[in-house]
Amino acid sequence: MKVLVIIPAYNEQDNILDTIKDLDEFHPEIDRIVVNDDSQDETKKILSDNNINYIDLPINLGIGGGVQTGYIYAYENGYDIAVQMDGDGQHCASELENIIKPILEKKFDVVIGSRFLLKKGFQSSFLRRTGISFLSRLIWGCTGIRIYDVTSGFRAVNRKFIEVFAKEYAQDYPEPEAIVTVIRHQGKICEVPVMMRERQNGKSSISAIKSVYYMFKVSLAVVFKKLGG
Repeated sequence: MKVLVIIPAYNEQDNILDTIKDLDEFHPEIDRIVVNDDSQDETKKILSDNNINYIDLPINLGIGGGVQTGYIYAYENGYDIAVQMDGDGQHCASELENIIKPILEKKFDVVIGSRFLLKKGFQSSFLRRTGISFLSRLIWGCTGIRIYDVTSGFRAVNRKFIEVFAKEYAQDYPEPEAIVTVIRHQGKICEVPVMMRERQNGKSSISAIKSVYYMFKVSLAVVFKKLGG
């Protein structure tokens, strides 16, 4: 089966090469595409100078638009499985096999790498864990499906959901909404335990103020998706 790793990147000049080297070490056979989301640093130059396959967006679309661009690329190029990995080095390429396996076995359509099942590695801040727990319970209440690491950007999908996400993907903080989309499309979804690392360089795009907006916006989106489902 053809597998593609989608790596959204915005201002990741200090992390993107390590992310690619990690993939080269553990899975050199898997294709990858970096979606450069109009970075304002040297990310594009690093990608170009190192002959890394990338798509260069002319304007900043945000994480949702960047990831959806990757899904469109995967759909148009006939990939059977697409894997999302962050460009900041938090996701470990050594865990890819665990995420892909349930799809290869045709047991699930979407697999989420969860840092909370075994509680190993970086667990995020207390404030973010609190928010993640709230969203997890909200999605559970709306759908009856319990996913613990609802904001994890480390996930894999099969061909069916490559097509779904190429056409329908939330543009702003999309990970929790994508879970509801999968359930609305009657997809089978599960979590597998993974270990994540703390970001080594740079800073997250989600500040304290944005975290409040994140919670409000995503909560409304989940409820509206349920009502419209």
